[in-house]
Amino acid sequence: MTTVRLPLFPLNSVLFPGLVLPLNIFEERYRAMMRELLKTPEDEPRRFAVVAIRDGHEVATSGPGMPDQTAVPVRGPAAGFGDNPFLAFHQVGCIADAATIRERADGSFEVLATGTTRVRLLSVEASGAFLTAELEELPEEPGEEAGALAEGVLRAFRQYQKRLAGARERSLSTGADLPDEPAVVSYLVAAAAMLDIPAKQKLLQASDTAARLREELKLLRAETAIIRNLPSLPASELTRGPTSLN
Repeated sequence: MTTVRLPLFPLNSVLFPGLVLPLNIFEERYRAMMRELLKTPEDEPRRFAVVAIRDGHEVATSGPGMPDQTAVPVRGPAAGFGDNPFLAFHQVGCIADAATIRERADGSFEVLATGTTRVRLLSVEASGAFLTAELEELPEEPGEEAGALAEGVLRAFRQYQKRLAGARERSLSTGADLPDEPAVVSYLVAAAAMLDIPAKQKLLQASDTAARLREELKLLRAETAIIRNLPSLPASELTRGPTSLN
């Protein structure tokens, strides 16, 4: 078992390998994390782990109006995540490699990172300026019939996009844009589909590529059917999740 200890960045979203993650860093605990990462030489990866929040708040209360007018400010690396932050996070996340860390004049940071490797959360440490975690790297196994499943998922995703965009083609709609690696297809579709965090998390932690693609095929067909019948449905909540403040 390969383990590593890295800074931990919890988010109200799921990061997949190969996907780009832009971040706007303004909380002190995450500023401290970025300052630490900047100590890593530029020719070495500046890595941190991203996990989706199961129970807690991405941005801690820092003063009245953020977000509660009467709330008492909460500070520290585990602010917003309770007495045992390990329980506040989903247990499978993704390592991010920060290609760009740019500090602004006010001390905040603009960060552009890319997901690389899936990891399982083993423990969380909150004794420093920011959270760190011991992580087990998870291999990506292809599983059975991953290639054929990837082709089916791409066909289903085209139909899903057409329905979602009112029959207008978008990215992934032309052969030149289509990846041919099943694992890449599985992660790209998982990130692009309009799914809530539990559904995306289930895809991230699938046992292998084929299992992820099978689940995506089922989800895409179900979502496409819902969108097809949407005009006949009452106008209810269509937004899938909260807006990220990072």
